Parts: sequence; C-alpha cells; structure tokens
Amino acid sequence: MSSAPAFAPSGAFAIPEELADECTLPCRTGDPDLWFAESPSVLQQAKQLCAGCPVREPCLAGAIERQEPWGVWGGEIFDRGVVVSRKRGRGRPPKSGSPAGQGTAA
Repeated sequence: MSSAPAFAPSGAFAIPEELADECTLPCRTGDPDLWFAESPSVLQQAKQLCAGCPVREPCLAGAIERQEPWGVWGGEIFDRGVVVSRKRGRGRPPKSGSPAGQGTAA
C-alpha cells in the first residue's frame, strides 16, 4: 500500500495534460520541507520558486478552496487556512518603544 506524499500538490488539483509529463514543477523537484518550513526566510524562497511555475494559479485556487492549513501553495503562504503576506518568526515579537501607559520621568 502506497500513499502520495502530503506535499505533492499534483493530487490536489488536475494538472493540465500538456504539463503532466513535465517534472520541472518546483514542488515536485525540490526539497518538500521547503514548502512547509517554520523559517520565514525559507518560506520566502519557496514563494520565489512558485513565481514562475506554470500551475501556480490553479495550485493557489485549489489551496484556497481546500483551506490548506499551512505551507506555501501557489506562491502564497498559508497559516491556519488563511493566506498571509509573510510568516512571523517563532517566539515573542521584539519590543518596540516604551510600554503603553508609562511616561518619561521628570
């Protein structure tokens, strides 16, 4: 019994017949971890690889329809089923400015 890898978008939507034999789709030839990385910079690399992909638009449309929980699909980052412009790094965001409600001492 074999199962398709979770990262292979080919099972997620129909690839046009003229592209079916093409093995140059970035998500099929690259490291699958790239598309589901935790690092924002690695996810940006995956987005760049998607930019020239011939099936980017149907991939994105399928991911939106399926509400993919996470990963890069069709050149966009999904987080909890929603397209986000960029993924925030792990941990707390850096502090910026002074805490609310505290003024400067006179």
